[in-house]
Amino acid sequence: MPDATEERPYHHGNLRTELLDAAERGLRAHGADQLSLRDLAREIGVSHAAPRRHFPNRQALLDALAEAGFARLGAMLRTALTSADDDFPARVEAAMMAYTRFATENAALLELMYTSKHRPDAERLAKAAEAPFGLMNELIIQGQQQGELEEGDPERIGIVLFATLQGIASIINGNIVKPELLDGLVETAARQFLRGAGPAGP
Repeated sequence: MPDATEERPYHHGNLRTELLDAAERGLRAHGADQLSLRDLAREIGVSHAAPRRHFPNRQALLDALAEAGFARLGAMLRTALTSADDDFPARVEAAMMAYTRFATENAALLELMYTSKHRPDAERLAKAAEAPFGLMNELIIQGQQQGELEEGDPERIGIVLFATLQGIASIINGNIVKPELLDGLVETAARQFLRGAGPAGP
């Protein structure tokens, strides 16, 4: 008797998108180690060979998932900055809020994004990460030009900001503090960042 999976259709509407959606659900529920192309094919009802038209192996699927994550993060930051008031502190807080919300609502995806990005052969992911990090770097340069932040290497200031954001996300994702405290923590962190990274007094 033939394998039931062999009788499933090979072609499928927007298969790539459905595979990524199913993979993200699996990542959220079970972690990256449990994802397999065969299981995803079974879940969405196509032959086990069909996913390989888009992802030749499991690593390609994980990389595509991470790349999509960086694109979403970049879009969230861009929307937040576009919607914020023109004054610099409001833009900083909006960007910090957007990042930490993404990080706490997509904890498993964020971990995959950063672990995948640092593989030696992950040039596409490094390129994808440039969009969100570029927006944050532009924000810091804007603050320096407006006299809101100290002069110097914007990357150094950006690392401090990134460490702050990751710290807030990690204590929420690790159930150390309650998620409902997120907004207040970000507001406090934004004020402290602006005060600490502001220009030195006369």
